[in-house]
Amino acid sequence: MSVIFSGMALLPIAAESEVPEVLAAYLAKDKTVSGEVGAMMPPEEINKYIAKVQAAAKANPEWYAEYSKEAKSGIPLPWHENLGLSKEDYEDYLKLWDQRQFKAMQQVVIRLEEPNPGEWMIRVSGVGMTISLLRYNPETGNFKSPNGELERIDDIDAEERSILGAWAGKEWRYVNNSEFISTKENLALGSYKDGKHCLLVYRLQESTSGRRLADKSLLIRFSPPSS
Repeated sequence: MSVIFSGMALLPIAAESEVPEVLAAYLAKDKTVSGEVGAMMPPEEINKYIAKVQAAAKANPEWYAEYSKEAKSGIPLPWHENLGLSKEDYEDYLKLWDQRQFKAMQQVVIRLEEPNPGEWMIRVSGVGMTISLLRYNPETGNFKSPNGELERIDDIDAEERSILGAWAGKEWRYVNNSEFISTKENLALGSYKDGKHCLLVYRLQESTSGRRLADKSLLIRFSPPSS
């Protein structure tokens, strides 16, 4: 450890902590980057097919629940005649789905900081301030939120037809089901496989007795550290 003189005293200079690898792949310490909060939006023409599927699901709820149970999250269901779509309708639906694009709604500022030794935070401005409450602990590999500890779960390896497109990343989750309230909190950090953008995805859901109390979702797109 190096020192500097201050009057007659010697003051230590704390060595800088190395950014945890799981964060360094997407953010540089103390470097501010601009991000866009938005959503993936397919063309409006797709809504006529979504309405048909919703009507079919309402008419045959038990079958739909069973059929969709094994489906991959965020990916269109495989075609089945019970979905209320002809094969031609389904092919047109997929073409429209493949045309979905990221629609930016507002700007935020993102910054990776180490407020205390061995404690990391992703500071996000504006609507993303909730994410700023999370703290990453390199020793446990988990994030801590006011609700509890978000534990690392399986890595993300999403294919092109997933809702966000082809991307890979890390994800953490907190789940608590008590007698009175159920809480689920997720954080994911990753990048598109083409390397053009990074993603920060956050969701907080709370419900009680089947009634939803809160459902906050954020999709933030930003540039990788090397750009």
